[in-house]
Amino acid sequence: MAQTTTADGQTTTTSHKPAGERLLGIYLNDHLAGSSAGLRLARRLAGAHERLPIGPELRSIAEEIDEDRSVLIALMEQLGAPRRRYKIAAGLLAELVGRLKSNGRLVARSPLSTVTELEALRLGVEGKRLAWVTLRDLAEEEPGLGLDPARFDQLEQRAVGQAARLEAMRLRAGHAALTER
Repeated sequence: MAQTTTADGQTTTTSHKPAGERLLGIYLNDHLAGSSAGLRLARRLAGAHERLPIGPELRSIAEEIDEDRSVLIALMEQLGAPRRRYKIAAGLLAELVGRLKSNGRLVARSPLSTVTELEALRLGVEGKRLAWVTLRDLAEEEPGLGLDPARFDQLEQRAVGQAARLEAMRLRAGHAALTER
């Protein structure tokens, strides 16, 4: 419920949310959709490479992405932002469509599959990092929301670490794929 004061001093109550609150819910749902797609991609990558040296690292990143997604869901609950399941479904569909890229092979994975999937995951992690920065700023500027800026600093630093690990894997995979004989 939102309360507004009219020009003559009367207070009215409406059932719609203020624009900022509504937009925050949209923003968080967009990131939840991206997080859901990123988690699915990270788990798939980890499974595809479970017997390779990068498998455990990918599994660790997938677990961290899952934890970050849980933080986002808890934040949405704290702020009263409903989860929009259609956005989550759209994110998962986008991840599925992303598998249809041209990798030089019709049905099997190619070395380029790993490169492009690591690139996609790296981009998703960067988007998540930017969300944590935005939310930290919001927490600092709007203390009434009850958000802890330091927690968003920690989450941002974890995203920086994830991006660095993914970048190292991406570079190795890219070199291997593009110099394959």
